[in-house]
Amino acid sequence: MSPASGTVDDDVWSAIGDPTRRRILDLLLAEGGGTASSLSRQLPVTRQAVAKHLDVLDRAGLVRSTTAGREKRCDVDAAQLARAADQLASVGRAWDRRLQRIKGIAEAIQTARHDEGIPDDREHDREHD
Repeated sequence: MSPASGTVDDDVWSAIGDPTRRRILDLLLAEGGGTASSLSRQLPVTRQAVAKHLDVLDRAGLVRSTTAGREKRCDVDAAQLARAADQLASVGRAWDRRLQRIKGIAEAIQTARHDEGIPDDREHDREHD
């Protein structure tokens, strides 16, 4: 089940949080898919380690696997990756709003202090440098 719009899918972000898995996604996107063997030749980890990383990405829905002979061929699920990008953009916008509120509060405090004749901390620091 995918999370509601605007929420963060912790499984997806946990999977993407690992640098090796991000590199695997990059390689799969660049090459139009791959197997644990083909990916391990391009990474500083074993085939078994790549297979485990692919399993994590598969459980998160970021890759889809199909059997190709003795190996599983993996491809990026573009729709799930797009949802992850949308989630990241949404989180970024939320943090931008929070930071703007914090900036507004800090500026209001600075203005109030100035109006009351209280020296700005930066002026105080410059006097003591």
